[in-house]
Amino acid sequence: MQPRVLSTNVGLPRRDPGGADRMSGIDKQPVPSLEVFEPGPSYGDGSGVRGDTVGDSKHHGGAQKAVYAYAREELDHWSSELGRELADGAFGENLTTIGVDLEALVINQKVRIGSALLEVSVPRTPCRTFAGWVGEPGWIRRITGRGRTGTYLRVVEPGVICAGDVFELRGSPEHDVTMGEAFAAAMGDVDAMRRLVDAACLPPMYHQRHVARLAER
Repeated sequence: MQPRVLSTNVGLPRRDPGGADRMSGIDKQPVPSLEVFEPGPSYGDGSGVRGDTVGDSKHHGGAQKAVYAYAREELDHWSSELGRELADGAFGENLTTIGVDLEALVINQKVRIGSALLEVSVPRTPCRTFAGWVGEPGWIRRITGRGRTGTYLRVVEPGVICAGDVFELRGSPEHDVTMGEAFAAAMGDVDAMRRLVDAACLPPMYHQRHVARLAER
């Protein structure tokens, strides 16, 4: 199967399902295409998808979390586990992919999709909003244990992405640290943290966070 984007999705504003006193954009609905661009550098600078909602501006949005991708194969896995259908966009992703092992992508790997050039950035960390949206007991523990939470992408060249566009890898970083390892490090895996720090492949804030955590051990 050719790696591609199965669905392009934008977030509709709704009350935060995790109970926080704010709006949330986790309710992603399919649209024919996305216009992506590079937002400002910080979390509060919003989504990199035109018309997309970001509610939790302390932890979402900005250049490092401009676009979020999640695999259709994982939605199918959880559909089976949870006993209910999960539509494209159900986990709050802008891009529902198919035929792509997102956790095997190398950090800072460039990806051409449609007329946009993106770059593999940082992992998603499951949060209270996500748990409230899915509405399953122990959800954060369950999906964390699975270890497959998709990837955020930064926008290198703005453009338009349509459902059906090919997911084309471009170039190759010098290191081989994957998104799966970055997620493991975020969850406390010391060996993964060391690999990330040695590779110095994460944005400065994330890199320093791991440096500090290792120094505490």
